[in-house]
Amino acid sequence: MNGLRIEEIAESDIPKVTELMIRLWPECSYEEESLNCQKIIDSHNQTIFSAKQGYNLFAFVHLSLRTDHVEGCSNSPVVYVEGLFVEPPFRKQGVAKALLKKAEEWGKDNNCSEIASDAEIQNNESLAFHKLIGFKEINRIVCFSKKIS
Repeated sequence: MNGLRIEEIAESDIPKVTELMIRLWPECSYEEESLNCQKIIDSHNQTIFSAKQGYNLFAFVHLSLRTDHVEGCSNSPVVYVEGLFVEPPFRKQGVAKALLKKAEEWGKDNNCSEIASDAEIQNNESLAFHKLIGFKEINRIVCFSKKIS
């Protein structure tokens, strides 16, 4: 994609990144995600990279360094893809792949030798994308929850 820039977000990017986060996670609130973005900018173990063309920010990847157990990984820390979103008109143009390449570079800079991610079991587009760019499916689980009375 011509003119594509991948860069860490700045405070001025928070409103647009928050808007994209709400599109990825509609159950979250704008206020909550906006505060999370601010915390991530100030964090040493998380980051968000955006994809821009000119002044148009249209994609992001939220990353963390996980030191707890990560399914399928044998080293620590691990770069974990907490979220990845590309606006529909920009999909299938290499944007997500470029964001994940930057994620791997960030991981190497943080002494990581593995990158991990997850996807909802019914999100066939995400599952196919992960496999296409070289992720190996490790496990499928069903999660349960119950209120304690």
